[in-house]
Amino acid sequence: MRREWLAVAITAVMMTAACGSSGGTATQSAQPKEEKKTIALFLPESKTTRYEAFDRPLFEAKVKVLCADCEILYSNADQDAAKQQQQVEAALTQGADVLVLDAVDAAAVAPLVNQAKQKKVPVIAYDRLISGIDYEYFVSFNNVRVGEMQGQALLDAMNAKGTADKGEIVMIHGSPTDPSSADYKKGAKSVLDGKVKVGREFDTPDWSPDKAQQEMEQAITAIGRDKIVGVLSANDGMAGGAIAAMKRAGYKEMPPITGQDAELAAVQRILTGEQNMTIYLDIRAEAEKSAELAVALAKGEKPTAPTKANNGTADIPAFLLDPIAVTADKIKDTIVKDKFYKVEDICTAEVKEACVKAGIQ
Repeated sequence: MRREWLAVAITAVMMTAACGSSGGTATQSAQPKEEKKTIALFLPESKTTRYEAFDRPLFEAKVKVLCADCEILYSNADQDAAKQQQQVEAALTQGADVLVLDAVDAAAVAPLVNQAKQKKVPVIAYDRLISGIDYEYFVSFNNVRVGEMQGQALLDAMNAKGTADKGEIVMIHGSPTDPSSADYKKGAKSVLDGKVKVGREFDTPDWSPDKAQQEMEQAITAIGRDKIVGVLSANDGMAGGAIAAMKRAGYKEMPPITGQDAELAAVQRILTGEQNMTIYLDIRAEAEKSAELAVALAKGEKPTAPTKANNGTADIPAFLLDPIAVTADKIKDTIVKDKFYKVEDICTAEVKEACVKAGIQ
């Protein structure tokens, strides 16, 4: 009996030792837990409503769908290049794995991109092409095409009124630190040169509606209220500033005026006839494509881009989306159809009659 018990005891000890050894080996060979990835998004300003209302939430939502564990560091520079520099450097210090950068001054951020390259942190230029250095991707719209659409819409509207050769136009361009502004200008002038007389032309710091209003006031004084037959405004915010100046100057009817970004106030102005058109940019597509690329880069992947954009130093792999010109008759089939805004948000009491006329309600 004792020998039997002794044999059982020895067997039990051996089995326990074997189990313990097996458990130890499994623990030692377990794969280390993957580190959480951090994606940093930098937007340039908040005067243009799209950035906080659309770009940021759409980008963040898409990242979370694709990478629930990814952390997002968000910063808005409030049109301050020095502030954006501090934000980018802080994100790199915090260990950001990818930078998605919409630069305040696209010509001045090359040193920041270089800092990221030295840390092996990939960079996506968002909406504005960063110049002077090579980096991973550029995601934006065909900006020269935007300008062409604005110029053609203005010319068509003036020709329809028979005023294209009866006076002068005012050109209110965007910020000189934004390379997109030069593209919009290039596109618009390719359509308008030789067909209209430009009375006054401005490059508007910070894309500021207030400064655009001041510029328009200067133009009215210099040219004369009755001689202005059209306004080429590069975006909706500045168009609002120009319209405010014209109202203040006593205009009963606005000359044709262009815009961009499909801001809610601009959509309402188009319906009521104060603004001729806007450029509708599918910001959802831009933000979500950038989020997809950021997550892919964070995972060590590098998707192939369909085209390239030359930034003066390198050909940057690019995703360039198509803009859409929108007049009153196209709001229903674009902005409303895409649920960019709710119908009730567009068709307030002041705009309700115009909405009915446009078939929106």
